[in-house]
Amino acid sequence: MNGALTGVRDEFSAGGVVYRHGAEGVEIVLVGRRRERLWALPKGKPDGDEDAEQTALREVREETGLEARIDQLLGEVTYWYTGHDGLRVHKRVTYFLMEAIGGDMAAHDHEFDDVIWAHLSEAERLLTHRNQLHILRRAAELTDRAA
Repeated sequence: MNGALTGVRDEFSAGGVVYRHGAEGVEIVLVGRRRERLWALPKGKPDGDEDAEQTALREVREETGLEARIDQLLGEVTYWYTGHDGLRVHKRVTYFLMEAIGGDMAAHDHEFDDVIWAHLSEAERLLTHRNQLHILRRAAELTDRAA
């Protein structure tokens, strides 16, 4: 869309619900910012000509310090916000279910203060952006079937 004519801009991001099977069941990774009291799923915008899967894997690696493998597509979240330039932004975020296969959470970038493992029920409670709940619930269904 031509934002100059419409006052609207489209944006795309991709991210993941990174999981592992722990002693108490399935745990997923959340990223947090203390000052904003924010807990979220890792996601971000593509670099160059990255596709959605490449973007999601890179963003997970950068924001969590973890290496992950994509299991499957989970779905999308869409929302609107006002950008710094005053334009209305229509944001679309594609999420993938990802299994943690390595890495170190201590190696996450400085975009977030905290990176934690949380049981799925705790993650649902902590998640700041409630429009992502259906993504978590879909991840819970899929990981329960695999257990």
